[in-house]
Amino acid sequence: MPIRLAQEKDIPDIEKLLRQIFQVHYQVRPDLFKETKAGSKYSEEELKELLQDDSRPIFVYADGEERVLAHMFLILKETKDSPISKPMKTLFIDDLCVSEEARGQKIGQELYEFALKYAKDKGCYNLTLNVWNDNKRALAFYERQGLRPLETKMEKIL
Repeated sequence: MPIRLAQEKDIPDIEKLLRQIFQVHYQVRPDLFKETKAGSKYSEEELKELLQDDSRPIFVYADGEERVLAHMFLILKETKDSPISKPMKTLFIDDLCVSEEARGQKIGQELYEFALKYAKDKGCYNLTLNVWNDNKRALAFYERQGLRPLETKMEKIL
């Protein structure tokens, strides 16, 4: 199977994918993100730390030559029992990116299906993620996977 846990040797490829995601974010929200080719969500040191955190696994999709074509950052979240809500275990997809040159090969769908199985295996109640409303391709992809809006965060730019 080409999906496996990320390793330290994958960090340069993951950083490349993170820069691609950053460019998408900049394109859809230039009012929030700076225009830079070096932008990334995590530093190399932060990525090394994340690779050691079992509650925040990073999976990669690698081809036969071990080139990373996609990644998926996951976060296992648990809420405690409270007077108004039940305890719940959730798998949150923090980042899912397929390399620009590998898009259209159903790799994103394979990663998403892998995440669903992973969530079920971990006893999660649900799987969640965030997506920018202006990222129409991502919205359409997630809707094709059967996801529906959970809540709506609204803003008024002043």
